[in-house]
Amino acid sequence: MMHTLLSPLLAFLVGVAGNLIAGQQVTDQQCMNTMCISATVNGSEVQYAFSSQGRQKLGWMGMGFGQFMAGTPMVIMWPNGNDVVLSQRKAPAEVMPTVDPNPPRIATLDNSLTSLSGDKPSFGFTIPANSDTTQFIIMAFGIDLPGSSDPGATLRQHFEFKMVTLDLTKGSSTTPTSDSSAASPTKTSPAGHRTNPADDIPLLQYQRMIVAHGIFLTVAFLLLLPGGALLARYLRTFTPTWFLGHTIAQFWLSGPVIIVGIVFGILAVSKSGALHLDDNHKRLGVAIFVLYISQVVLGAAIHWIKPRNSARRPTQNYAHAVFGLLIIAIAMFQVHDGFTSEWQRTTGREGLSGSVIIFYYVWIGLITVSYSIGLVLLPKQFRQEKQPKRFSMSEYPQYRDADTD
Repeated sequence: MMHTLLSPLLAFLVGVAGNLIAGQQVTDQQCMNTMCISATVNGSEVQYAFSSQGRQKLGWMGMGFGQFMAGTPMVIMWPNGNDVVLSQRKAPAEVMPTVDPNPPRIATLDNSLTSLSGDKPSFGFTIPANSDTTQFIIMAFGIDLPGSSDPGATLRQHFEFKMVTLDLTKGSSTTPTSDSSAASPTKTSPAGHRTNPADDIPLLQYQRMIVAHGIFLTVAFLLLLPGGALLARYLRTFTPTWFLGHTIAQFWLSGPVIIVGIVFGILAVSKSGALHLDDNHKRLGVAIFVLYISQVVLGAAIHWIKPRNSARRPTQNYAHAVFGLLIIAIAMFQVHDGFTSEWQRTTGREGLSGSVIIFYYVWIGLITVSYSIGLVLLPKQFRQEKQPKRFSMSEYPQYRDADTD
């Protein structure tokens, strides 16, 4: 029991003592929920250490020297019995990386930074230094153990990943930690301001495309489409011109905006080297677009193809209304998933601020309440549909039969 408790402490003290004797200092460290990475510059070499946070079962830990997965040199390590396997890999896209037979720099296992005891094991390696002073890296943590000593063993997809920067300037002061508050450690600047280095990473081109994708589709599905639905709900009992406004909002405005947003999404996936339709967000996005096209076609059919000798409101009119509300409701979920989960999954960056989430819920609440209040006009609408038309269609030929839509 005592041996189990003391081993991690002894390993830590030995590492600290070794660094002090050699005159070394941890240059920088970054963490996410499952692991931390620290870098120590030592002359012509850099020592990197992966340490588990102990919050998830350890399968493997790794890092990539770059800003996105495709083409980035990687070092991935995992335990195999009492040994640690080091594998240098590369991937042409967001697929399982394979062994790189000719990596730009050769990484060597560093036993002084490696410990398999306790619930927070750590791995270390040494690699020749390059000219980097600020280094963009991708850190990743997997929960599925490869179970092989082969560096080319099959890897399951990472459980978590994050894109961060490491400051390799010698002697920089950091506040490394691996406790529960270390998901995003900060650095202290000379002026005393505390900053998160990851916040300084400029958006990559594919990430800017993702932002554009999110903006266009949010405007379409949470502003234009609900606006068109509200316009129909409130104005149809007062003027036949509601149909023109409804058509403009739902098709002529929303349609182009939706198409541009989808194009940005497709381009972002292609630019990042990711796979299309490989997660639920992408698949649901395609489904929503298909539903939208179906709704437009249904609306046009209802307006232009009228049932003859119908004594009551056609069933397809009710279906059109319910179908439209369903699309907006699904889109609300999709937008929320996009900025709370998909953004982090695809970029490794921090999620949006709490104020954005609050604004989202307030906006959804306003849309829901506004439409619910408009339902009080339904009895009036039904009475009008049973009576002769209030408006002379000879005065509004372009809206003829609009009030039965």
